[in-house]
Amino acid sequence: MPMPIELVRQLTEEQIAFVKRSGLKAEVLEPGRVRLRMPLAGNQNHIGSMYAGALFTLAEIPGGALFLTSFDAQRFYPIIKEMNLRFRRPASGDIRVEARLEAEEIQRLQQQATDTGKAEYLLQLQLTDDSGEVVAESRGVYQLRAR
Repeated sequence: MPMPIELVRQLTEEQIAFVKRSGLKAEVLEPGRVRLRMPLAGNQNHIGSMYAGALFTLAEIPGGALFLTSFDAQRFYPIIKEMNLRFRRPASGDIRVEARLEAEEIQRLQQQATDTGKAEYLLQLQLTDDSGEVVAESRGVYQLRAR
């Protein structure tokens, strides 16, 4: 059974010290869907746009948040196997990312991890500014593992 949403929010925003310092906020946390926001303030690089490491963090954290909203943490745990980020344009404001897994895919992954001990899945995400412009695209390979 997935965790209570307020616990997921606390773990997403505060569990990792670097993430807490960045100011990342969870705007939507629900089974199969998360939306996160990284503020520009405090995360600027030498030219005033968002630091690449902050964008990478914003691209990577949805995998864990999505796990917490969608899977039973007493039976499974996630790992990230691979992450790539393609920068499209400078991020000059707050940036958002949304990740989704359909209920059928969640069930399939849980069944596969139960049967074989693990299940891989791909999250391809777009990081967007307030106008909807894509500033970066990510590709993350995650693995659900049985405890």
